[in-house]
Order: sequence, then C-alpha cells, then structure tokens
Amino acid sequence: MAQLNITLDQDEILALLAQDSSNAFRTLLQEALNAVLRAESANQLRAEPYQRTEERTDVRNGVRARPLTTRLGDIVLNVPRHRDVPFKTLVFENYRRSEAALITTMAEMVLAGVSTAKVGRVMEEICGRSFSKQAVSEACRELDAPVRAFVDRPIEKRYLFVMADATYLKVRENHRITSKALMIAIGLDCSGMKEVIGFSLEDSETEATWTAFLSSLRSRGLSGMAMLTSDAHEGLVFALGKVFPGVPWQRCQAHFTRNICALAPKNLREGLRCELVEMFNAPTLAQARGKRDEIMADYGEEAPRAMECLDEGFDDAMSVMELPAEMRRCTRTSNYLERLNREVKRRAKVIGIFPNAGSALRLMGAYLIEENERWALKSRIYYKPAVLLLEDALPRLKEIAENQRKMRLAA
Repeated sequence: MAQLNITLDQDEILALLAQDSSNAFRTLLQEALNAVLRAESANQLRAEPYQRTEERTDVRNGVRARPLTTRLGDIVLNVPRHRDVPFKTLVFENYRRSEAALITTMAEMVLAGVSTAKVGRVMEEICGRSFSKQAVSEACRELDAPVRAFVDRPIEKRYLFVMADATYLKVRENHRITSKALMIAIGLDCSGMKEVIGFSLEDSETEATWTAFLSSLRSRGLSGMAMLTSDAHEGLVFALGKVFPGVPWQRCQAHFTRNICALAPKNLREGLRCELVEMFNAPTLAQARGKRDEIMADYGEEAPRAMECLDEGFDDAMSVMELPAEMRRCTRTSNYLERLNREVKRRAKVIGIFPNAGSALRLMGAYLIEENERWALKSRIYYKPAVLLLEDALPRLKEIAENQRKMRLAA
C-alpha cells in the first residue's frame, strides 16, 4: 500500500482555526484527499514524480481541478492525469455513490410533500452549500425511468372495476402559468385489491383526451371490466362508450349527491342529503325507486331543479344495484380515487407551480407509484364468493351499457 505524505502549513492552519474552524477542517480534508490522489497515481505508475524506474508503466500529464461537495463544504481536488492509461481513483467512486444517495434523498423529500425551496435549505445545512429550486428539480429527474416504466407496463391482470378522474396542477409553460389535467385510473382486481393502473398529464379534460387515455389502457391490456365509476364529465362518459362499449357507467353517488344539493335552497340541503343517502342505501332497486319518488314528491315544489337532476341521473347512479351486495359499497362512488387526488393536490400545493409538464408528471407519478406499493399491503375489499356471483350479473350489466349508449346517442 502506498504511503500518504500530507504537507500542511502549521501557521496557516492555526490561523484558520482561530478564525473559522470549519474552514480549517475543510482545508485538512482537501489536503488529505489530494495526498490520496497522488499516492494512487504513484501506485498505478509504479513511480514517484520525476523518478525513473524500469517498473514505470506510464508518465504523468499534469492535473485537472475537480470540485467535490462534502459535509464540510466544497473542496477542490487536483486529479492527476496520465498520458496513455486513464487515472483511476476510489475517491470519486465513493463520491458518485454519495451523490446518488443525495439525489435520492432530495427526490424522496419532495415526494413526501416538502417544497423544493425547503429541500434546498435542508441540503445546505447538511452539505455546506446551497441548492436552488431548479437544482432540486433536476435531481428529481432520476425518477423519470421508473415513472415511464410504470406508465408503459403491460396490464396482465383482469380488473373488474375501474375508477377514473382528473385533478388539476399548475404548470409553467411558454412563460405562462397553465392548469393541466392529471388523469388517473385505479382498478379493483379479482382478488379484491386496488391498484393504480394508469395516469397521464393532459392540457384539459375533453372527450378526445379521455378517449386517448382509455385507449392507452386498452392497448396495454385492460379488458374484462364489469363497470367504470366516475363523475358525470361528459368527455369521460362518451369516451367510455367509444373505447369500452360493453362496459356500463356507474355515476359516482357522492358527486351525484353534491350535484343535486347544489341546486336546492341552502336551508333544504342537509335534509335532502340525508334522504338521498337513505335512497342509495336501499337494499333493492325497487325500494330505491320508491324512496326517489318520495323525495321528488316532498321537494318537487321547493327544489324543482334539484329534483330534475335527480330524475335524470337516477338510473346511471344506480347501475351498481346489479352487483352482488358485497361489491356495491366499494364501487358506487369514486372515493378511493378522491382520497388519492386529495393527496396529490396536497403535495402539489407545497410545490406551487411546476416548472414544466415533465416535472409535474415525474413527481406526481412517483407519488402514485409509491401509493400503489402501499396499497399492496392493505386488506382485500371483497372476496372470491362475491366474484363468483358477479359472473351471473355480467349479461345484465352489458344490457345496461347498451341502454346507456343509446340514451347518449339520442340526447
């Protein structure tokens, strides 16, 4: 093993210690690592500087300065250069590992909901140097590969139920701040587990963008759906009829309730909401219709627009009644996806405005992947007996899908 000879100026070190101890330790570290580099060079060349021996394998060709970030701050190392065979060192191999760990840490902090500005300040405390918001965003580019792999992965399972929705993120584009739609789809598989099956960032929610999104899911292998649950966005509903014509649409009952109550006078909303909950909890479709008729009779004069909304949307909101009872509660709303969207918005609020669309998809996509992994540890939503009962309901569900398609064409 080569010996290390470290030459230090005693007066200089004592002066540094008297003024700034951190600067003194930084100087000591810099001199020590430069000595390591010189020793590694001598060991590879089998000769000290200006030494002529038969064992010499190459000649020196000067040095190049290279900065290195450490916990004591930035230092500059003089890396030897060899004329024929490249110089190799373990110093920068360790540095690359530390740098990778630093980048991973910054990305994980952003995913946890810490703003890029705060991440930069924390890294300054740790490393002794500042990191701009842009630098933190650049570090998060390490997430690109896993996010792309997740988005493009084949869909090999059968997902009985799918929920789709979009939430909006602020993105800087062409020197303007715009809102972009993050479309997300989650699926419930045959074993009763839920998963994120796809997401995409689009300019807005339209029939064209929803058609493209659902088509991408189909091209990746999505098939065998029994039902799709969503709000009443027309673009999504029409896209479902185009891409999956045999799949019925379940209008989210939570959204439907809000739509109805928003059209009623404020003093009636709480009572109306409670009666709608009773209607949705009815054990049979016939009983649900009976409760609907009672509500319309009670509120028809005071809230005519709300009752019109209830009458028009009732059938779409009750598609779920054709399912086995064990599967109705988990599929009648898109609440699983709503909770996921709230977490996306919470993290997006911390970041504020994404510098570009790529960073928005990268960071929010990484969070969705992380949440998907957490879901894998959760308990099942339903079990095999309910799945077996569902097979008997599939013909009726296809009839509902066909009726819905005809109604949309006639509208």
